Amino acid sequence: MSQVAAIIVAAGSSKRMGFDKLAAEIEGKAVLAHTVEAFMSCDMVGEIVLVAPAERMKLLEFVAFTKPFKRVDGGAERYLSVSCGLAAASPEMDLIAVHDAARPFLSQDDLKATIHAALEWGAASLARRVTETLKRADEGGFTSEAVSRENLWMIETPQIFEASLLQTAYRNVLENRIAVTDETSALESISKSVKLVASTSPNPKITTPADLAWHR
Repeated sequence: MSQVAAIIVAAGSSKRMGFDKLAAEIEGKAVLAHTVEAFMSCDMVGEIVLVAPAERMKLLEFVAFTKPFKRVDGGAERYLSVSCGLAAASPEMDLIAVHDAARPFLSQDDLKATIHAALEWGAASLARRVTETLKRADEGGFTSEAVSRENLWMIETPQIFEASLLQTAYRNVLENRIAVTDETSALESISKSVKLVASTSPNPKITTPADLAWHR
């Protein structure tokens, strides 16, 4: 069976809400603990690399570490943190999954569907189709025109890739100082398209207190 190394990115301060959102509790556990457990529970994941400062380990006190786990420090920007995680991943892993630590509601079905898509296509990302009406506004905040939502998607994580492919993309990113905001952009920088997998369960990135109201 192909093995997946999961890189969970938790290097930022996560305090835009006025507190550390990764420490916020959901059903008695920290957001970060729920995120790590989603990958601990998946039999297709061979190891987990947490990119986070050492003090965040205390948020994982109730996590059962049932597979290889390591923590590494991150960088000043997200893509630099992912690069640190890549360097720490075991070379025998076939796929690399990159996931936002602030997405604790990832379902096993969606995780496995994205892994299978990556096995088939080499690069895959969980995503959600845009269903809302879209408008472009002027500088004053008034509507100016409608924007077609056809073929538009909201990109989520995990984003999963053949290990060698993601490593090639990140060498290009680092050598050319391309400040990508996610791994699909890193792949696009080497002209590689990413297969989108429609999420079937809510998978919000915790950004406001209201987002904490979701339950598994």
